[in-house]
Amino acid sequence: MSLQHWSLTHFATTLRALAVREIRLFGDPVLKTVCDRVTDFAAASALIEDLLETTQLPGRAGVAAPQIGVSLRAFSYNVHGNLGYLINPKIVETFGELIPTDEGCLSLPGLWHPTPRYEKVVIRGLLLDESIVTITAEGLLAQAMQHECDHLEGNVYLDRLELDERRAAMKKLRETDWFLKG
Repeated sequence: MSLQHWSLTHFATTLRALAVREIRLFGDPVLKTVCDRVTDFAAASALIEDLLETTQLPGRAGVAAPQIGVSLRAFSYNVHGNLGYLINPKIVETFGELIPTDEGCLSLPGLWHPTPRYEKVVIRGLLLDESIVTITAEGLLAQAMQHECDHLEGNVYLDRLELDERRAAMKKLRETDWFLKG
């Protein structure tokens, strides 16, 4: 392998590593903004790459575009080794009742609260080639899909909490070392 080839490969690898994007924290206006539909699928390619790279870090079940500062309807997920993404997703069917399930969020680090979620959902979205994908998700994958769709509507999981739980969450939020600091 030539030095020039090694340098280009090393440079490409270094650039690829830079695709992991910083997570926006609660309080950032982009997290409370309803996202726009993706219409330019060619341009969305870099966003999807960044979402996938950012989601692959340990402990991450999903990342929505607004969490990396982009107000477009796209998210990636990584649940039990099932890595993927959806563009312009929509939950088209839910099953069962809402069940309180412990939930956290990368944009609200250190906070976990029982959040009402459906056990099973059917979600439809698009891939970069504009093909339609329908996913029937249960358990943690269903929870992640609902969580990420909430982000695309300008909501965080705190918005779904029962009133007393939400008050407790907001109290804990104000006690964190990152909220409204700096």
